[in-house]
Amino acid sequence: MASQVKKSKKAGVEKRAAKKGKVAKAHGKSYRSAAFAAIHEAAEGLHQAGMIDSTTMREFDQECLTPIIHLTPETIRGIRTRAAVSQAVFAAHLNVTTGVVSKWERGEKQPRGPAAKLLSLAAKHGIAAIA
Repeated sequence: MASQVKKSKKAGVEKRAAKKGKVAKAHGKSYRSAAFAAIHEAAEGLHQAGMIDSTTMREFDQECLTPIIHLTPETIRGIRTRAAVSQAVFAAHLNVTTGVVSKWERGEKQPRGPAAKLLSLAAKHGIAAIA
């Protein structure tokens, strides 16, 4: 009974977050919207039941999860300046060094891996989405 109450409260929080334009999250994944989160969770259930094959599940992953976008140095600098944080604070949010942020903003390097995903989320929803 208590676990059902917790689940319904969590669902209510996710719905309110989706209405406010925040990132829809479920099971540690961020989705394009609450609708995509629901569709993906349903597909995962069907996959676990053996009704959807792995290839189809990969296609659901690609369509439902937040995509990584290519960011220019100016865009990266803009994300940081809109949040009014220093390069050091921005680097701490992304779990990278200040030097890496500086190189991104100068165009010497491109973000890769988890940092690219976090930057994509921050570009779309603001730094509060990753803080």
